[in-house]
Amino acid sequence: MINLDDTDRQLIALLRDNARATVASLAQRLRVARGTVQNRIARLEREGVIAGYTVRLKPQAEAQRIRALMTIAVEGNRTQQVLRSLRGLPQVGTLYSTNGRWDIVAELQAETLEAFDHALGAVRQIEGIASTETSILLSTY
Repeated sequence: MINLDDTDRQLIALLRDNARATVASLAQRLRVARGTVQNRIARLEREGVIAGYTVRLKPQAEAQRIRALMTIAVEGNRTQQVLRSLRGLPQVGTLYSTNGRWDIVAELQAETLEAFDHALGAVRQIEGIASTETSILLSTY
C-alpha cells in the first residue's frame, strides 16, 4: 500500500483533469516548488500509482458509434474464464466486476447496428454466461 498525502492527492486530481499540464502550472496551483512536483510525479509513476496517461475524447468525437452497457450474470465460479473471453472481443471496452444481481458490466462499441448485433451474439455465445441485459447509451451529460 502506497502512502499518499494531501499534496499527492491534489496532484493526481490536477493530472486527471489535464495530464498535459506543465510542471510549472502544477507547482503554481499546488503552491510548491517545480522540483517537488517533478519528484512526486516520478515517485507516483515508479510506484505504479500513475500507471499511464491517456486521451479522453468528447462523446461527440465518436458520435456515429453505437455504445452500450451490458450487464452479465456468470454461472458459478467462471468469472475469470468469462473475463478472458470478453477481453478477446474487439467490441468490448472496459470491463467492471460488480456485486449484486450482475457479476460483470461491459462497455460495448460498434460502428453499425449490424456490427452491434454481431457483438451481442458473440458475447452471448461465451461459455459461462448465464444471462445478459444490454442498454444502448443514447446521450452523455
